[in-house]
Amino acid sequence: MPTDPRFAAGLRLAATTFTTLPVRAGRIDRDVAGAAMALAPAIGALLGALLAAVLLLTAMLAPPLVAAGVAVAVGALLTRGLHLDGLADTVDALGSYRRGAAALEIMKKPDVGPFGVVALVVVLLLQAAVLAELAGRGWPATLAAVVAATAAGRLGVVLACRRGVPAARPEGLGALVAGTVGPVAPVVGTIAVALLAVPAVPGRPWQGPLAVVAALAVAAGLLRHVVRRLGGITGDVLGATVEVVTTLSYLGLVLSG
Repeated sequence: MPTDPRFAAGLRLAATTFTTLPVRAGRIDRDVAGAAMALAPAIGALLGALLAAVLLLTAMLAPPLVAAGVAVAVGALLTRGLHLDGLADTVDALGSYRRGAAALEIMKKPDVGPFGVVALVVVLLLQAAVLAELAGRGWPATLAAVVAATAAGRLGVVLACRRGVPAARPEGLGALVAGTVGPVAPVVGTIAVALLAVPAVPGRPWQGPLAVVAALAVAAGLLRHVVRRLGGITGDVLGATVEVVTTLSYLGLVLSG
């Protein structure tokens, strides 16, 4: 059966957008962009598997917190730090209490303001702390947790790019991908990532899926607020969504009742 050229081009675009893999993007248009965004969780799952391997292997040679720090650093390197940059820019814009074009202008500045710095520190500390705790679990649970949380972060992008969500600017990544994802991909993606999270918490098969769904629900509320403030999504907003959903998913996986 011949491969859908849009699927193949979308997979390449997803790989180049969400990782540093040396893959030629090829054709780029809104159809391909929609396919790329829909495939983002799959790229996230592969990235999560690699990060889990880094965490577990490093934990065999160093304390858990050191291994966690290495895994966080590798994750930043493999994504060029773009999601973290997007988080800082988005939080700076929201923290300014400005709206529309004025807020977007803040996001375009190359420097990072105090709100952005605090957001980066909090997110990186939380991710490192959670990964240190996960390193002490058996490898199946650790693998499932890191894969599910990393895939969930990219699933947040699927939700942000669904039809009906506008772009904040007429150019840039946001304009290319906004409104390109149909109603099926978010549903299928949520089910798939929730299933990946089932083994993440030994003895509590419900906690992993619940953590993923709760993180996505919070992200959906934040996205509505961002669209009201900025007028739509941008590439920075997508990066912020990745980091927020990933971090919230991690937190939900280590909470104990």
